[in-house]
Amino acid sequence: MQQVGPAISGGPQRQGGRVLNRASKRRKADPAPSRWSYRLQRLMLTPLFRFSLRVGVPFALTFSLGLVYLSDEARRTELQDVVAEMRANIEERPEFMVHLMQVDGASEDVASAIHEIISIKFPVSSFDIELSNIQKTIADMNPVSSANVHLQPGGVLQVMVDERQVAALWRTHDGLFRLDKEGVYIGIALDRNNYPKLPILAGDGADAAVVEAQELMATAAPLGSRLKGFVRMGARRWDVVLDRDQRIMLPKDDPVRALERVIALNQVQDVLERDLARVDMRLAHRPTIRMNENAVQELWRIKTTAVKVPDNE
Repeated sequence: MQQVGPAISGGPQRQGGRVLNRASKRRKADPAPSRWSYRLQRLMLTPLFRFSLRVGVPFALTFSLGLVYLSDEARRTELQDVVAEMRANIEERPEFMVHLMQVDGASEDVASAIHEIISIKFPVSSFDIELSNIQKTIADMNPVSSANVHLQPGGVLQVMVDERQVAALWRTHDGLFRLDKEGVYIGIALDRNNYPKLPILAGDGADAAVVEAQELMATAAPLGSRLKGFVRMGARRWDVVLDRDQRIMLPKDDPVRALERVIALNQVQDVLERDLARVDMRLAHRPTIRMNENAVQELWRIKTTAVKVPDNE
């Protein structure tokens, strides 16, 4: 039987005069990179990865070496001493030293109090001065409204103070105190004669109504030296205290206008020059005048004295 097709043998085959072996049947190597090589190349093109290689790896190595070096306590102590010495050499240079503190804008008493509170031993390095803490400490003082602290050339710690101005005196069971225009406590008033033009406030809640008391004081200016002070009654209204134990009792609402009416009446009829104890203005539609005890007794004597008329003979 005749075999059809190419003969199968174990030797090399011939085709067109060329010998084809098994190696020639293999495919040529693919020039494209492998999957992992491709991914690595793509990763190298990533900016973050390149930055990590340039910075992250050196930093990690350096950090690791530093940890190893500083794991020894003696080395840590030595490094701390070196850093402290370098810092001291810089901070204690003459251009960084502060030699004195200067306080401007404050009275002599307040300036002395500031020097006592800010107890800094000069000379001192400017690096050891906490300006914000010093400024807050001074601003929290009762007589101080605001403060500004800064360093001046020449080693001067400059303190600028805006001092509160005394607007009224507040009398309590504990003594006489100074208040500013907002009713903020300033300090003790040692002598009333040091503030002859300031009104004296008394009563519960008087310190919270200093603004209204100042308006009443301006209105009561025509009373002159007869005005002694203002008493807060029930923490809601004022009594104007005059000499000779006279009082003008003002209403809760619109006390300034009520006081203006009394002063206008006094300028016309000299009401307050009479033997009066109280001028009650609490009811605007019905003012009341109360006489003092001597005037009442005199009036009663006049009424009860019988006038005898002689009989005509």
